[in-house]
Amino acid sequence: MSKQQQNNWNESNIIDDVTFQEEDAKQFMNLLNSKEEAAGEGSVALMSSGQILKGRIVEITKDFAVVDVGLKSEGLVPVNEFPELSELSLGNEVEVYLDQTEGEDGQIVLSRDKARRQRQWEYIVNHCKEGSIVRGKVIRKVKGGLMVDIGMEAFLPGSQIDNKRIKNLDEFIGQSYDFKILKINTERKNIVVSRRELLEEERISRKAELLENIIEGDIRKGVVKNITDFGVFLDLDGIDGLLHITDMTWKRIKHPSEMVGLGQELEVMILHVDKEKGRVALGMKQKESNPWEEIERRYPPGTRIKGKIVNLVPYGAFIEIEPGIEGLIHVSEMSWVKNVTDPSEIVNKGDEVEAIVLSVQKEEGKISLGLKQTEKNPWDEVEKKYPIGSSVTAEIRNLTNYGAFVELEPGIDGLIHISDLSWIKKVSHPSEVLKKGDKVEAVVLSVDKESKKITLGVKQLGLNPWESIEKTMPVGTLVKGIVSKITAFGAFVELPNGIEALVHVTELSDQPFGKVEDVVNKGEEVTAKVIKLDPEHKKIALSIKEYLIDKNKINHDDIVVGTTKSPAKKKKQKKSDDEEKEEQNKSDDTETKE
Repeated sequence: MSKQQQNNWNESNIIDDVTFQEEDAKQFMNLLNSKEEAAGEGSVALMSSGQILKGRIVEITKDFAVVDVGLKSEGLVPVNEFPELSELSLGNEVEVYLDQTEGEDGQIVLSRDKARRQRQWEYIVNHCKEGSIVRGKVIRKVKGGLMVDIGMEAFLPGSQIDNKRIKNLDEFIGQSYDFKILKINTERKNIVVSRRELLEEERISRKAELLENIIEGDIRKGVVKNITDFGVFLDLDGIDGLLHITDMTWKRIKHPSEMVGLGQELEVMILHVDKEKGRVALGMKQKESNPWEEIERRYPPGTRIKGKIVNLVPYGAFIEIEPGIEGLIHVSEMSWVKNVTDPSEIVNKGDEVEAIVLSVQKEEGKISLGLKQTEKNPWDEVEKKYPIGSSVTAEIRNLTNYGAFVELEPGIDGLIHISDLSWIKKVSHPSEVLKKGDKVEAVVLSVDKESKKITLGVKQLGLNPWESIEKTMPVGTLVKGIVSKITAFGAFVELPNGIEALVHVTELSDQPFGKVEDVVNKGEEVTAKVIKLDPEHKKIALSIKEYLIDKNKINHDDIVVGTTKSPAKKKKQKKSDDEEKEEQNKSDDTETKE
């Protein structure tokens, strides 16, 4: 207890739960004498219940003390109402409370406890006030709090018992404490007291004293009173301090509870003191040397290290290089050939692994490590193993909307794009021509070592028919093919070389018709004339109509008045037609020159 509190005790006339101070005892005795004189000895007629009388112990039995108060009969007082054995002796004068003038057995009923409580009440009313400090003993639990014996019973509300959360009220029963009087109700003769206010005053006093004397760099002991996600609050003998999770250890931890528990005593260093706000920042790791001090000298980039996997996170694995030093192996640094999305695909917590130091960020407390760098990069020689233009045979591992992935070797994949599957066929999905698990032959088209990409092509195994289409199938050529598809705007015909050509609806017939199916059907073989070539856009236009017109014209020329021309005459006629055409061309050239 501080000197100031001792002064408060003296000023407030603190009452001990057993005896009064010497001066208080004198006042108490004078009060008893005055009461006795006022009552008058032997004034039985004037006696009534509730009075305090002075009597003499005339007999002591096992359970009772017989007290003569000058009335018609003696009264009995239970011996347990004499807490001080010195009071319980023959001839002693004691104060008693007249409980009843005549009990069931005709004797008066007296009480030593009630007399003491009554005198205590009178003393408190006359000598104490709200705010005074008294000493008392917790005697029992009641609704809403505890009852305290301060010479008389006083009520201690549950909210005023302590300045921290209470789990069990039973732990206070039988304990003696100092209390502050909050309220005195003279009408109901009850008193309300508080222990919490004294504790708060003491805490504030200790806090102010501690803040005044505390120095940054001091080593102090504190008790863990609360644990949060971001740190631990410690009670430093009256003042709270925060031990942040980042100042607990040089190692990486997820939660403070990994290191400390409630009620645990810790030795900490004072890092910072804010006297205005009453805040203190604490540290534990600062008591030890910083293992990161010479980290760059001990682990330069390129160093091969051994360590234990201590934690797995979605983006990588943390490896403990030495106590307090952890490095991160990012998922992108785990494999040269595998696209790792989960570190557990490669390593497990507790594994002992080797890694290469990639970089060190001392200020941020970070070390970047690589697992794949401990092995040779298969992509370093991929250009030599798979030169552009070479043929490879590989298994189809996966089909996507845009192509097929094949495995050239473990970890080395190549992509056959959908546009490189066929020169002549329009492929909507790779599954139309390829099947997962099949072996396929392809040509290496490009190798990008940096991006780890190899592109392949199947159509490149053969010649591109579009490059020679104008020579092999010039405009005017008659071709045969099978109708592969019918649409509202015409029919597609698959030619013997696999190319699909379009017969537009306007080129289907030389005779009027209603719909495409009236002229051709799917699967039917047709003959048509090539009327247009577009190698750049891979398009061929055919005309069945022109084929029919030419055919009908030939048949018409062969028939003259119901007879067929001789071969010699037909040849002569054809020559005549050619000569006529040539003369016409010459005439046109002459007109152009003029």
